[in-house]
Amino acid sequence: MSSPDVIKQVKIIALALLKAIPSPPPRESIRDCVNRAAIAYQQIDGIDQDKLVLELESLCTTLIGNGTTLEDSEDHIPWLSDRKSSINWDFWERYQLYLEQEKGWAPSTVNKLDDLTDQVLGRLEDPHRTGTWDRRGMVVGQVQSGKTSNYTGLICKAVDAGYKVIIVLAGIHNSLRSQTQLRLDEGFLGRDTQVKRAYEEGIAPLGVGNIPFTSRKLIVHSATSSEEKGDFNSRVANQLGLIPGGHDPILMVVKKNKSVLTNLVRWALIPATEHGGKRIMQGVPLLVIDDEADHASINTKLTLNEAGKVANEDDVTAINGLIRKLLNSFEQSAYVGYTATPFANIFIYPDSSSDKHGADLFPRSFIINLPAPSNYIGPAQVFGLEAEPAIDLERVEGLDIIRQVEDQDAWMPLNHKKGHRPPFLPSSLIEAIRAFIITCAVRILRGQELAHNSMLIHVTRYQDVQKKVITLIKDELASLQRRLRYGEGNDPDPVLAEFQALWENDFQPTTESVSKIQPDHTIQLLNWDNVVSKLYQAVSRIQVKEINGSAKDILDYFEHKNGLSVIAVGGDKLSRGLTLEGLSVSYFLRASKMYDTLMQMGRWFGYRPGYLDLCRLYTTDELIDWYSHITSASEELKLEFDHMAAIGGTPQDYGLKVRTHPQGLLITGVNKMRAGTEMELSYAGSLSETTIFHKEREVNWDNFQSTENLLLELGNPSESAKNFIWRSTPAEKILDFLSSYKAHNSCRLANTQILSEYIRAQIPFGELTSWTIALISSKTATNFHSIANNQVGLTRRSDTSSTSLLEYRLSKSHILSPTDEWIDFPDHIKELIREETKKEREKKGKVSSSNTPSGPILRSKRSPNQALLIIYPLDPSNIGIDWDFPIIGFAISFPGSTTAKRIKYKVNNIYWEQEFGEV
Repeated sequence: MSSPDVIKQVKIIALALLKAIPSPPPRESIRDCVNRAAIAYQQIDGIDQDKLVLELESLCTTLIGNGTTLEDSEDHIPWLSDRKSSINWDFWERYQLYLEQEKGWAPSTVNKLDDLTDQVLGRLEDPHRTGTWDRRGMVVGQVQSGKTSNYTGLICKAVDAGYKVIIVLAGIHNSLRSQTQLRLDEGFLGRDTQVKRAYEEGIAPLGVGNIPFTSRKLIVHSATSSEEKGDFNSRVANQLGLIPGGHDPILMVVKKNKSVLTNLVRWALIPATEHGGKRIMQGVPLLVIDDEADHASINTKLTLNEAGKVANEDDVTAINGLIRKLLNSFEQSAYVGYTATPFANIFIYPDSSSDKHGADLFPRSFIINLPAPSNYIGPAQVFGLEAEPAIDLERVEGLDIIRQVEDQDAWMPLNHKKGHRPPFLPSSLIEAIRAFIITCAVRILRGQELAHNSMLIHVTRYQDVQKKVITLIKDELASLQRRLRYGEGNDPDPVLAEFQALWENDFQPTTESVSKIQPDHTIQLLNWDNVVSKLYQAVSRIQVKEINGSAKDILDYFEHKNGLSVIAVGGDKLSRGLTLEGLSVSYFLRASKMYDTLMQMGRWFGYRPGYLDLCRLYTTDELIDWYSHITSASEELKLEFDHMAAIGGTPQDYGLKVRTHPQGLLITGVNKMRAGTEMELSYAGSLSETTIFHKEREVNWDNFQSTENLLLELGNPSESAKNFIWRSTPAEKILDFLSSYKAHNSCRLANTQILSEYIRAQIPFGELTSWTIALISSKTATNFHSIANNQVGLTRRSDTSSTSLLEYRLSKSHILSPTDEWIDFPDHIKELIREETKKEREKKGKVSSSNTPSGPILRSKRSPNQALLIIYPLDPSNIGIDWDFPIIGFAISFPGSTTAKRIKYKVNNIYWEQEFGEV
């Protein structure tokens, strides 16, 4: 049996040989390269070539799409294509080799990173360009999808091109800052900054420093280190002789901390000169990378006046003001925010600026949406995605890795305080711990013995409560270790029976189902006899750690060269940025309802090569519902981004679209609504639907009567062959209907008061003046009812609200049947919509035989003065209610408009707390 180092070298040689073969290489070509590599390394008999072939096949068949971009090229001079051949790309090429040789990346994956980082670098300014310039951009990638690799590559290229000062803003905690510095030590600097910050010959190499690349010295200094207390300190920087503007580039990885950033700005201005009444650092190109750019960097103090303008430009939060002041202190600067949840950044008002702080951090120059590789496991893969043709969403089958927790309330009440002392572990958490032990055992058997294994437990924000949970977990682990090592006397090993039942009833069927959805050639099927032989070895290696923001716990991964198995217990510190290596089992109870907060808490997203089938997420039904909802909403906003990129939109266009989107308030708690914040909203080009209904008879009877009154006033329908259609209805009739219809308070997209205000605002400008009304009659109905003297087949829609007797919640959160939305279009317009839908899907690499129209394209074909109201009479017997009249729901298809007036409304902190549980 060959050592891991030998296998690694054979793999490196095989990957190098595969560079000459077009991607994706066929299995026989991979096998030939592995065989040649084994011969070259004289290991023809010592290598399990079949296993290595499968591993390389999984690597080399990973597909990565193309990114999409919104940009504004004002005051930008294209430069990269002209200068590319003359730049010595030493830092980048060294990093490229490191990814291939040390990290085992496939050539095609490295090539894609090369292309994507070029896209970012080219949209920054040429560091050799003289004069004043300032670029602001953002790179959006999925949670745990490889953003750090992207900005490490960007930093390497930026320094090669001539940027002199690189500042990475890395979260608000020591743990994340330290972890980020360590990754840059490995991928950019090539040395351990805990040993030496400034470059010095003879220092022991680390990461890229071990790559024998060039005889030229790749000199770069660091004013920070990966130590817990290694953040920026001006005294240390001065002792090292580091000043901006020196011959060599300087890296700094700093926390978003007021005192740290204050000292950093002062240090940066030491060699600055007076220019235009303020001190400016001239001729030193600065690149600021803002990791987790939506966190702490946003100015949450911003308020608007009655004219919709920023009330006080100098009223800023400390971190936001200092970042802006840093950028404003350099004559030549570039800012790139990296995040998986860009909504707070998009809510920044583009025109906000002050003489004191400079422009706000809105990514006015560009937004790049990074593609996720085909082996990335994101929200859609974990929670699934229902097809929503109205917005062109395709169905994604969720993985069978979620386990619902139902016994948490007695153990960890939702509103517990810091004095709470849980007396026991619930059975669901005991099962989750055993699932983690099984996972560690299986990974040993699959040849991943040296890999890290992590379990995340996130049940409380309070450290005192976390400590008690840790005590209970340690007691449980100690008991399992004893029982697995020594047995249980004359008992027939009940603990082994419990492990076996979990294996046979959960793990075996899950491996089978996951492999069908997400094939992985490296996943090896095992039997119970194999697994039981490794349980004690697995459990004996597990440590329990409290993750509370200190750096040392996270750095333990780096110290454990033979793999660390850890149960990480924490609260908010685990919610953002931190990477838990080899995360397989998550036990997660607490949560916000904000899109961005929930997504960032999802540490379980990412890459799970060779052990995806072992991953588990233990959580509550409420959180499953919320994640399913925000997954759909986030995908809708991505589709809107792609659509806007296709028509040449700018970041400001997209920012306006998101800020005025009817679901905007669900996206982020950016302003925290401290004193009430006025928002603007537009329904242009959108779909509004009733998806939640009251179950009170009186309310529904009133809504039915409102519908009867509307349709009786209109007289006989214009068409009645299939459905009943009234054309050229004046807007006043629609407003009368909306004023009498009582929508459920939770149905935010169909708030009739706001809908009415929006419609009224458009009428003076000649928009939304003429309406088509369609009364849907189901052709598969089992029950019928007369509505305005028309015999109508009642539509059946299932109820997903199992917890409330007073609420009727529609499955998939839609009442619309997609083809109903073009019910008022002539055939030639329908054909045009089909063709444009097909072309847009083909651009995205989708091959679909569906004739379902794209909602955004369809609504763009409406004249601004015309809209569609679709009325759905729902069958009450379908949800077990015996009424003699239908439940009335509706959908409104609004036309697109570039001139639509937005309406204003104010939301205060009470609303925010009631709706989302946080302020």
